[in-house]
Amino acid sequence: MAKILILIGGHLCTAPRPQKEADALAAVGHEVTVRGFWFDPELVERDRLILATKTWQFLPIIDFQPTHKIKNIIVRIKARIAKEKYKRFGTFSPELLGYGATAMLQVARHTQADLTIVHSEGGLWVGNQLLNEGFCVGVDFEDWFSEDLLPSARATRPIHQLKTFEHRLARNCIYCLTTSHALAEAFSEAYQVPKPTVIYNTFPAKERFYIDGKTLDKINSKLPSLHWFSQTIGPGRGLEILFKALPYLQTPVEIHLRGDYPKTAQQWLQQQVTDEWRDRIFIHPTVPNSELLSRIAEHDIGLALEQADIPSRNLTITNKLFQYLQAGLAVIATDTAGQKEIFQDCPEIGQLLTDNHPTLLAEAIENLLQNPEKLARAKAASLQAYENKLGWEKQVNLLLQRSELSRIQRAKKLE
Repeated sequence: MAKILILIGGHLCTAPRPQKEADALAAVGHEVTVRGFWFDPELVERDRLILATKTWQFLPIIDFQPTHKIKNIIVRIKARIAKEKYKRFGTFSPELLGYGATAMLQVARHTQADLTIVHSEGGLWVGNQLLNEGFCVGVDFEDWFSEDLLPSARATRPIHQLKTFEHRLARNCIYCLTTSHALAEAFSEAYQVPKPTVIYNTFPAKERFYIDGKTLDKINSKLPSLHWFSQTIGPGRGLEILFKALPYLQTPVEIHLRGDYPKTAQQWLQQQVTDEWRDRIFIHPTVPNSELLSRIAEHDIGLALEQADIPSRNLTITNKLFQYLQAGLAVIATDTAGQKEIFQDCPEIGQLLTDNHPTLLAEAIENLLQNPEKLARAKAASLQAYENKLGWEKQVNLLLQRSELSRIQRAKKLE
């Protein structure tokens, strides 16, 4: 079997897709190692809890925890210098793509894997360097990195270089995945390459057996509740339309948001929400992966309010939509190309908004809240769709078919 290296740009616990990839590849006998970075002591502990049950290993490339002050200062200075050089002179350096890209390349060279799979922006650069050196490389386009973020943020990003890296990896990698058919088709058209293999970012259906049945989020168990989550609570993630829709709601409901909540986001949220609704919005911190499904399952309606004006956000399908289905929630989603893909196949799971207008979102919420039978049917349809069509068990065979190519490549090297 093959020696496989998976490279990620951060903590293991914030990278569920590479975790499932490692699980699947290790289960058929491959020797799998995941390498990433450590920043936060709490997340380090979550990483260690995950590893306790795995047959593969995770090792940090660099430990950036606060106790490593000198290392942090040096790396951050390099990143600032790289950004300033790009801003003033248009000079590209890998530090523009995240902390530790050059260290990631050194690890990949040293590992000498039969297949190295990259996931992050920094990984795009690493993958291209490895191709130059004759390594066998795979890529998982979890996002369309060169088409991500708002225009204001893109102004200081090395878009041309990202497109060059994406094009070459999509053309030359023997293992090329992405998250939706919409994104695969757009990628193929933009770069004139074969469509990447589509692996939905779902989770094993068996995880439902571990739902703890506790009520830890909700305050009033008699009220229905809406749930939204992401790594970070803040602007540019679709919450703006929710806050504008709240004054149009008539049915009492709790609003639950989960994610990191920095001070800047607290100030922003206070400006977005009217006094009438502030006491009905509840903020929850992130929880370990093993607990997330239990907390989602407490609620009734999951909100997937992605923005269609950012190509990457429009074309992909985020984790949250699939985890709402896995938890048995009805779903209200914005009409992005990726989310439309799921609703076309599973139309009974909730409602796809035809326009990102606050009154339409309010109408969709009221339509479910005022019709308990319709809400119950949507929740049941979510579970059925997940178990019969979308669960990880349906995706893993496609992933394994792609990984078999690494053995063919290795055999060619030995001839």
